[in-house]
Order: sequence, then C-alpha cells, then structure tokens
Amino acid sequence: MLQKILDLLKEVSTLSVKSPEELESFRLKYLSKKGIISDLFEDFRNVAVSEKKEVGQKLNLLKKNALEKYNSLKSELLTTEDISQATDLSRPSFPFSTGSRHPISIVRNEIIDIFTRIGFTVSEGPEIEDDDHVFTKLNFAPEHPARDMQDTFYISRISSEDSSPEDILLRTHTSSVQVRVMQNQKPPIRTISPGRVFRNEAISARAHCIFHQVEGLYIDENVSFADLKQTLLFFAREMFGKETEIRLRPSYFPFTEPSAEMDVSCKICGGKGCNVCKYTGWLEILGCGMVHPNVLEACNINSQKYTGFAFGMGIERLTMLKYQVNDLRLYFENDIRFLDQFKTAF
Repeated sequence: MLQKILDLLKEVSTLSVKSPEELESFRLKYLSKKGIISDLFEDFRNVAVSEKKEVGQKLNLLKKNALEKYNSLKSELLTTEDISQATDLSRPSFPFSTGSRHPISIVRNEIIDIFTRIGFTVSEGPEIEDDDHVFTKLNFAPEHPARDMQDTFYISRISSEDSSPEDILLRTHTSSVQVRVMQNQKPPIRTISPGRVFRNEAISARAHCIFHQVEGLYIDENVSFADLKQTLLFFAREMFGKETEIRLRPSYFPFTEPSAEMDVSCKICGGKGCNVCKYTGWLEILGCGMVHPNVLEACNINSQKYTGFAFGMGIERLTMLKYQVNDLRLYFENDIRFLDQFKTAF
C-alpha cells in the first residue's frame, strides 16, 4: 500500500489538464467519495500496526497534494479562459491614435532651429508687460496709433506716490523681450524671441486677436544692412527651399531706421504669379531694419560704437504659406480633423 501511495504522489505532482472536462476527471478520480484516495482511507484499517504511522503520513500528504493540485489547475484554467474571452489573439492590434504637434509649434521649432544654427540664442519674456518695454524704449511716440485702445489690450494703470502712473498691458509684439535683453546684456547680442502676442483686432480668416511672433536682434560693432539681408536670405532658403529668392521694400517702423518689409518668391507658382500671391510672384513674410539709435541709447548701449539689425515675423503667416492654410481661425479651434493632417510633421 505504501508503494501505491508513493506512486500516486508522483503521478499527482506531474499531472496537467487542458480543459474543464479533464479537471473534473481529475477530481472524480482522486478526490470524490468513490475516488482513489477515499478507497485508500478505507483500506488503511487493514494496514499492520507497525506500518500505520508511516502509511498514514503518506496518505495524508497524498490527500493534501491532490487538493492543492486541483485548486492550482482550476485557477490556471480560469485565468486562461478570461484571457481567451477578453482577447482574440488572432485579431490585429488595436489602432491607437497617435498625437501630433500643432502646426504653429512645428513651424516655430523649425524657425528656432534655423537661427540657432547660425549662432542666435532664444530669449523669452513676460506676456503681461508695461508700456515702457512695449512702446517707450522702442521709440514709439506718445501719440503713436499702436498705443490706442483699439490696438492694445490694457489691463490696468498702477501708480505710487514716488512715480507717475504706469500702463500694464498684454504685449503687442515680442520686441519687449529684446528690450529686456539689451538692458541686461552687453553687446555682442544675437538672439531671437519667440512668443505669443495680443492685439485688439476683429477675428477673421486673415486676422486674430492672439497670434505668435518670432523676432530677432543682432547688435555688435560694424553690423550692416548687408548682414541683415544675408541672414534673412539664409533663413528664407532654409525654410522654403534653396531656390527661394527675397526682396526688400522700404517701409517704416519706429524702432528701426532704415526699415524694410521682406517678400519671398511664391513657392506655389514658383514666382510666375497665382491667386495666392495676387499674381505678383511675391509673398510678404516679415518686417526688418537697422536698430534705431534711439532704441540703443534708451537701453544704455552706445549707438556711436554699436549698430544692429532687427526683424520680426508672424508664425501663423509662415505656417499658412508653408501648409497652404487659408483660414487663420483653424489654428485655434482644435478641430481634430485639421490637426490630424500634421501627424507626419515634426
């Protein structure tokens, strides 16, 4: 009997099942009232007294191992059934939707990458600014129309006993960051200032009260307009392609003198003329010029020793040209159908 119990212990330890039916057969064979273990307990009364202790220990061990084995196999089957019911392993993987960068972020990062490759650093500043940094130090006259409530979002006017009232406003351009850089850093200065700006304008397909700019500044000894032109030509060809041409048209900005607006050859028609460029072959993308001596002096930079150039561009405008988007409002509506089109752009 002892040998039979030892053989059964070995058999139980190596047993495996693949279905609930096989598991039930195992239970009936070993653990039921008419099973092998029950019969062995019936025969135990016939065991010699000298062998009862050893045989009894092995018989109890067999019952214990068989019960544990049954519970273990049952748990394994339940887990397997849950997995098979929850997941069809023959099906293709679920098409999880991947995210993408916003087109404004894509173009912003591309602009930053182009200018950092030629030595420009990135500077950032507050969106809530004061009149001094946004207008006064940039040579805006007190009566300049840009100061009007129609163009600027004024927040409040603060004052104290020791100072005159000061206007607090949402910045209308990132040139305010350049003022802060000039006040806190000695030339040479070579930096770009990307950021969000605000103007009190009616929202339409071509205009918005919120938009993004990247403005650049380079100040050093003997900086010339030729340096500005070559820098902008490099940028245009890196952004729009090696065949891109630029042209500079005289313009006016309070903080630069001389000032210019820069056009690039239309990439859609190749400069031949189309409805996008209004059949001129050119598209305006930015304003630029040599930093006005008054701005340098207002920021404690010697205008007799240093010269510099500055430029500023709207990221929305460049993005519209790059991706041929015809409505500015699409950038702010977060329509997933629009944003999904930029999944392959980085």
